[in-house]
Amino acid sequence: MAETGEPGRVGDQEEPSVLEGLDSSGMSALYWYLALLACIGGFLFGYDTAVIGSVLDFIPYHLSAFWTGYLVAGAALGAAGGALAAGPLTDRLGRKSLLMADAAIYALGALLSAFTVDAAMLIASRTLIGLAVGADSAIATAYIAEFAPKGRRGQLSIIQQWMITVGILVSYLLALLIFLVAPGSARTLDWRLILGLGALPAIVAVALRARMPESPRWLIQQGRYADTATALGKLGVDVTEEQVRRTAGRIEEAEHRDEQRQVWTPGVKRALAVVSVFFVFQQITGINVPFYYGPTLLGGLFKHPGETAVHAAIAGLVSAAILGAVNVVATYFGFRFIDRAGRRPLALLGYSGMVVFMLVAAAGVAWLTGTPKIVVVMVGFSIFIASFAMGVGGTGWLLQGEVFPTSVRGRAAATGAGVNWIANFALIEAFPALQSALGLPGVMVLLAVLSLLAIGFVARFLPETKELSVEEVVAVFEREAAGSR
Repeated sequence: MAETGEPGRVGDQEEPSVLEGLDSSGMSALYWYLALLACIGGFLFGYDTAVIGSVLDFIPYHLSAFWTGYLVAGAALGAAGGALAAGPLTDRLGRKSLLMADAAIYALGALLSAFTVDAAMLIASRTLIGLAVGADSAIATAYIAEFAPKGRRGQLSIIQQWMITVGILVSYLLALLIFLVAPGSARTLDWRLILGLGALPAIVAVALRARMPESPRWLIQQGRYADTATALGKLGVDVTEEQVRRTAGRIEEAEHRDEQRQVWTPGVKRALAVVSVFFVFQQITGINVPFYYGPTLLGGLFKHPGETAVHAAIAGLVSAAILGAVNVVATYFGFRFIDRAGRRPLALLGYSGMVVFMLVAAAGVAWLTGTPKIVVVMVGFSIFIASFAMGVGGTGWLLQGEVFPTSVRGRAAATGAGVNWIANFALIEAFPALQSALGLPGVMVLLAVLSLLAIGFVARFLPETKELSVEEVVAVFEREAAGSR
């Protein structure tokens, strides 16, 4: 069922859609709380993304190069499957129930990782975790977009990316603390503890998500008018069941008038293509290389002769934690400006910074040694990550939630998320081979070229959607699709 904010008449007076009240409602603490709760999956993804790089050198199983790569990137492949499966399920069963199930599956995967008895069990556990974070990524921003006021939708949706950055940083800090406290147990207890701790926030998420209101846009889509009125009341919009019913009737009329029952319209297909390509560039430009391989990569770059593996890991974790802190802080600035500056200008600025400072870091790796090398590489990586965090990372998740009509939002957002995870897996799996073939500086130059291509894509195909309702955003893509024919 497509949506409309078009007013209708009751008697002689116009009555606004109950969804307009949601779009124009004032922000309250509840909105921030629900957005944080919806985005716990982002925290879990961030934690899981980084934690495997922290323990990779201490897992006692003998793995081939392929399975080592899969252990690092396999969660992303599982995430693609989880995202695609979540799409039709969330459109049928709702946002809330799937968010609860995702957190429970993640908790199970984290516990199985901690108590694994062999490599096969560990790999299976990582894939299970991937299914959970992928499904969560397909639902979280769609849920937020369906209740957020249109003037704050960007800020609330970018919390997903901010939570990812916090999860990455927390994983580094916990791993660093555990290795410092018990360096002699790195190959026995430490790595299991580091992997298993991710279950704790997931268990908390299951309990708290049980008390979330269901998406009112999804409820009205299902004809559950009393439940819609209840959900809107929890969100501070007091309406009667009869008002909801009249809004649903006008939506039905608009569908018949505009022939929107053919929900996979040219505009929806165009929106899906734009979101999917944006996600591909978001991943293949290299943001997750420092986070998946960071402790090992940075530890190897800055390792001093005679250091033990644990000392090198600690050095790498310290460097990676600095980058993680930069990521958290920079994402906050993206959060502050996404609804002011807009999606398109921030994305263009972000990719431009990524081009320049990936090349700076590449120059440091290729031509410098000692302290100058450390300084230049860390500055280059830091501003590369900051550029991504402010202009690119949150923008992709925001677009995924806001550009589709409710009737297909779950499936379309899931498809975009699936593309994101497949691109993530492809780069992370290919990185060791690319590094062997081109050298680390060569790979970094390649990533800078891909960021340059992303600038051209954003400039040509990404429209500005700030301060529009989700219904108005859908209309923008319909107009662009009509204009391109």
